[in-house]
Amino acid sequence: MNDLNKIKYWLFDLDNTLYDGATKVFEQVDKKMTKFISEKLNVGSEEARKIQKSYFEEYNTTLNGMIKNHKIDADEFLEFVHDVDLDFLNKDKVLEEEIKKLKGTKIIFTNGSRAHAENVTKRIGIDKLFDGIFDIRDCEFIPKPSKEPYKKLVENYKIEPQYCIFFEDIARNLKPAFEMGMKTVWIRNDEPWAAKFSDANFINYKTDKLANFLKEINELKRA
Repeated sequence: MNDLNKIKYWLFDLDNTLYDGATKVFEQVDKKMTKFISEKLNVGSEEARKIQKSYFEEYNTTLNGMIKNHKIDADEFLEFVHDVDLDFLNKDKVLEEEIKKLKGTKIIFTNGSRAHAENVTKRIGIDKLFDGIFDIRDCEFIPKPSKEPYKKLVENYKIEPQYCIFFEDIARNLKPAFEMGMKTVWIRNDEPWAAKFSDANFINYKTDKLANFLKEINELKRA
């Protein structure tokens, strides 16, 4: 991990990265997507689920598929699917302490909405620790892992990719970051769609828990 000593830019995905996937926050979002599709397209839940997953595979997000094929209102979709119960998300003091110690620019890079990112980070107690949130609107609704949003983010925050590290639970989303020269860290999980490509050479590091990995980096910098 000695090559992480020079990192100046810290890039974090949101869902299942800044909080543990076991909390099932995204599971709620997932179900709301099915409901939205079912109601908008007037199809049963089973058919809606198939559409949802096929769009995710083909267009990288369900939202992107819905925009391209059904001209839906993106804001309406985002508000509906992110209206979820976050009461069981607890303050993460360890993560808070480790993020605080990181020197440099800290940014959340999400295919979700800014409002959702703000709600989640407030619940965890880390909402004051970031220099910016780059959400799906900032990406002009072009989601990760398309290269365009990564380029926009780098330009927007004047990031030097060779001094940047990106943390993400969906393995395929790390590829463009790696190709741009960033270090990449996959947050291990058992979701088949997230773990696909997890053995690819565009992943520099893997960890079961973000806070533990950041602690290792912070200890290395102090050594």
